This record gives sequence, structure tokens and C-alpha cells, in this order.
Amino acid sequence: MTDEAQDEEEAPLRAVPRRRAKTITVAAAALFVLLGTTFPDAAAGCFAAFVVLMLVVHWPSRGASPRRIRAAEREVVWPGRGMKAVVEAFQEPAFIVDRFMLLRYRNPASLIAFGNMALGDPVSLRFRSPELLAVVERVIEHLQPGLATLEDRRPLDRTWQVEVVPIPPYQGERPHFFLMLFRDRTAELRLERMRTDFVANASHELRTPLASLTGFIETLQGPARNDAAARDRFLDIMREQATRMSRLIDDLLSLSRIEMKRHVPISTTADLAALFRKVEAQMRPLAEQRGLTIELIVPDEPVLVIGDEDELMQVFANLVENACKYGDGGGRVEMQLARTAERGAPVIDASVRDFGRGIAAEHVPRLTERFYRVDLGKDRSQRGTGLGLSIVRNILLRHRSRLLISSQVNEGSVFTARFPDPGKPTDDSE
Repeated sequence: MTDEAQDEEEAPLRAVPRRRAKTITVAAAALFVLLGTTFPDAAAGCFAAFVVLMLVVHWPSRGASPRRIRAAEREVVWPGRGMKAVVEAFQEPAFIVDRFMLLRYRNPASLIAFGNMALGDPVSLRFRSPELLAVVERVIEHLQPGLATLEDRRPLDRTWQVEVVPIPPYQGERPHFFLMLFRDRTAELRLERMRTDFVANASHELRTPLASLTGFIETLQGPARNDAAARDRFLDIMREQATRMSRLIDDLLSLSRIEMKRHVPISTTADLAALFRKVEAQMRPLAEQRGLTIELIVPDEPVLVIGDEDELMQVFANLVENACKYGDGGGRVEMQLARTAERGAPVIDASVRDFGRGIAAEHVPRLTERFYRVDLGKDRSQRGTGLGLSIVRNILLRHRSRLLISSQVNEGSVFTARFPDPGKPTDDSE
């Protein structure tokens, strides 16, 4: 509240005693004039009584003026300007409540996080968390800081850590106001949950082949010690399990390295056309083994993007390998480069398409999650580590690119890496 607004609010309070004194003065003067006229002998006494009455009415009071009284009352009910300025400086949502848990002030950040809340309303109208309300009540009662966790579901799912502290008052007074400071812990908890899931999944993936190896070793040391046919069969399976563990460890290390340097800018360029030809030559034996052909649809001229060639080789080799594994029966795999536009900005689409069984729509949004695999139980011979597409996604994020996935059951899937086109100006600049 500005000084002008405050003075305007208090003006009626100052005017009330003035009007009352003026009314008393006029009435008394009229009365004593009437008495002096009616009783001339008592004129001197009437004048003396009038003077005494005026002294009583107009003598300055030693008590607090109405303005000071009003200011003191407002200081108790509403926070002062300095307190409001400090709360507004917080980047996190912050509230000031009174002893009755009524909202007395909020900063702009709280408006963004929790929407509009009317001053003077109980905070329980917006926050229905028993834990939070109990902590606020305890702080008000014992005047000691408290912490609470708030799971808020509107407008977005967020987890807040709420710190409630009494605001120090003047000496000898009980605190009138209490600060509620909200800190967003959603990202931290989500990251911690991801780490926990990652360790659990990695442990599970390694435990399975280790258990198989242990079982086969015990069998070879026991009942199958002199069985040559069983020994050869078990050794082949053990080699497969060891290879699977080695591939899983390599993928884990690769994913860790990529995530560590995901925010490191790239200063080199790569030719996607030449890179596609290298990937086609590298993956041709796998395609032929599965009865597939790889078709290249690339221009003759270079298609340059800002990127690391080794990492992009890993991206498209992974996509083509998946297309060969899960696109069998489709006859071919297409690798295509095309220039297009997205929201007026030129982009380059590098896509790998198969014509196999396709992927159901409910699985598509989760394909880039770590260890997520589709139809794992139906074809265990082709199962991977579940990390390939997660590696692809993280590499593309480092290249400021996106992975687009479209799939139809029994028609095939298209995985497209969309890159910004560094060689073409935007439509606006043209």
C-alpha cells in the first residue's frame, strides 16, 4: 500500500474527531449565548463555563492519535512494507500467515505455482494436506521452525518441501506472522527414483545370466561331467550368456559416458549421406543373414549437420540393427535422408524404416526408457539389453535433435532422427 493510499484510507478516521469537536463547540456556543441573553446576571458564569468546556474538548490528548492507533492495528493484522518486500524477493513461492492460519501476503512466484488465493482466507482452503497443516499449527504453538512435504496434484504433479518459520517480532512481543517457504523438489525426487530403478534393473539384468552361468557350471562339474554332447550344448549357452553380460556392461558404460557429456557443445560437422553409406556397408551382413536388403535413399551431394560422426554412427547402426531384428518378414529396410521444415524452420530427417511386425501404440511412448523391451517373452532369442534406444535418445539430445517414432502393427515402424539444418536459412530470413 502506498503512502498516498494509506493517508487516503486514514483520512475519514482523522476527520471524525474534528467533526465531533466542531459540533460540540457550535452547540455549546449557541447554548451559552441563549442563557446569557435570557439571564443577563449569569452572563459571566456562562462565559466561564464555555471556556472550561472548550478547554476540555480541544485540549491535546496524550494518548495515541487515531492514525497511530490505526497503524498499530494494521501492523498486527497485515505485514509491513519491509516484510512484504523481503517475501517478494524470494524466487520460490512464499506466504505470510497469521496466528489463525489466515493468508496475509503472497509473493508473485506463489501465484504462478498455486494460482490466485484471496488474502484473509485460511490456507486450508487451498492446501488440504494434514501433514502441512499440522506442521503450521505446531510452529504457531511452539514458535519453532518446522518442515513438511506437500504432494500437490494441481495444476501439475509436484512435490514441495515447505519450511515454516516464525517471523521475529519486536522485543517482548509474540510473533504475529509466520513464513511458509515452498521449495520444488520434484526434479530431485524424480532423478533419485530413476537412479534407484536403474540400479535395480541393471542388477536384475546381470543376475539372470550370472545365475545361468552358475547353474551350467555346476551341471558340467556334476552330472554332465562326462557327457560330451551336453557339454558342447551348455558351453554354447554359456558363451551366449557371457556375451549378453558383456553387451549389457558395454551399453551401461556407453550410456554413462554419453550422459556425462550430453551438455558439452559439438563443434564438428558430419555428412549424413556418407555416414548412411558406411552404416549400410557395416550392417549388410546382418541384413542378409535375416533375408533382408537395405535400400539407401540419399542425395548425391553431402548432407551436413553439426554432429560427432562416431556417435551418429552408433545411432544409425543401432536403429538399423533393430530394424533387422524386428523387421524380419518385411523383405527390406529403408534408410532415407530428406530435407523438410518444422514450424517454418528447415530440418533434416534421417529415418530408418522396417516393414515387419510393428509396435502397438501403447508401447511407443516408452521405447526410449532404460531396459524397456516389447514382447520380451515372445522372442527371447532376439532380446537386447533394453538400452539401445535410450542411448540413441541421449546422443540425439546432445546433437539438439529429436527421435520421432511412428509404427503400425503388421505394417512396420519408422524411426526418424530430426536435425536442425545448418546450411539453410529459415523462411523468415529468406
